[in-house]
Amino acid sequence: MSSAQPSPSSAPPTSSALDPAVAARLKRTADGLVAAVAQQYDTGEVLMMAWMDDEALHRTLTTGRATYWSRSRGEYWVKGDTSGHVQHVKSVALDCDGDTVLVKVDQVGAACHTGTRTCFDSRELALG
Repeated sequence: MSSAQPSPSSAPPTSSALDPAVAARLKRTADGLVAAVAQQYDTGEVLMMAWMDDEALHRTLTTGRATYWSRSRGEYWVKGDTSGHVQHVKSVALDCDGDTVLVKVDQVGAACHTGTRTCFDSRELALG
């Protein structure tokens, strides 16, 4: 895992090697985070949503492994390091507002911490 130490506020560390041109395009929350949506690259299936800071995005772009910031644990986590359910990154894109990252991945195994393929399995809300 990471050597980053959890902070009392669960906000991520502020230093990063992220390309300054990319960093300038990001619109972060007050905690310095952007939403990251993981999508299966070949089917378009939406797998999960997590959070990234500049460093998590930098690690994702440079390693080819999806890296997120855990607000609850106050540390970085590379998807699959403990579960074996790895996300191999195929592409990364910012939305038009710069506040959401779309990470297209090749998902190995379950994406959801509950063990299901996607975090959006069978949880549709009734309309009307």
